[in-house]
Amino acid sequence: MTGKELDRPTLAELRTLEAKNATRVAQHLVMAGRYLDDNPGLAFEHASAAAQSGGRVSLVREAVGVTAYAAGDFATAIRELRTFRRISGSNIHLPLMADSERGLGRPEKALEMALSEEAAALDTSGKVEMAIVASGAYTDLGQPEKALTALEIPQLDLTKGFSYSPRLFRAYGEALNALGRQEEATKWFSQAVVAERALGLVDEEDDVDFYDAEEEFDDDAAAADAPSENR
Repeated sequence: MTGKELDRPTLAELRTLEAKNATRVAQHLVMAGRYLDDNPGLAFEHASAAAQSGGRVSLVREAVGVTAYAAGDFATAIRELRTFRRISGSNIHLPLMADSERGLGRPEKALEMALSEEAAALDTSGKVEMAIVASGAYTDLGQPEKALTALEIPQLDLTKGFSYSPRLFRAYGEALNALGRQEEATKWFSQAVVAERALGLVDEEDDVDFYDAEEEFDDDAAAADAPSENR
């Protein structure tokens, strides 16, 4: 592991640092990425170590914020992602920031962010993630009907599958379950697995009961996000 495993834009931004320092920061970022899913606490430690030497680089602060969120350190996640936004001008992690507010027991603040102008300007995937966060915030506030309505967005489409579809379908199923609509919820839970299979996230031979929709995903749309989805 040399640090050169990072993508070109990240390596280019790290060139603002002294060469030896840039290499050390890059190596920590590579390790943070490798451990993010399996050991978020260790990923956070690597990202924090990178920040000790490269804290003025926006992508380093982003890594600290994302790994802190994954590790459940929501206060740090908000602080670091706020710093990333200030340096980079990007609102890409607004859904994580809003969900971190939920994690700190502030669903009202999460909804304030979800209904902001910045949230309205997110790309399609970001809007879906923010809808999921808003639904969770309404659930936190004991408002299950609003939790369901928050997810009834154009992307909630059984006949199309994108990278965000499994999470969206499951969130909708959970909202239906909370309202006692178990039969409808089962359909959406099953279709989440159909979406995962279509996207190559589940082995074909897995023993799973699938909801038989009239028409499964369009071949073109199921493979990946369509170019017109403003990614």
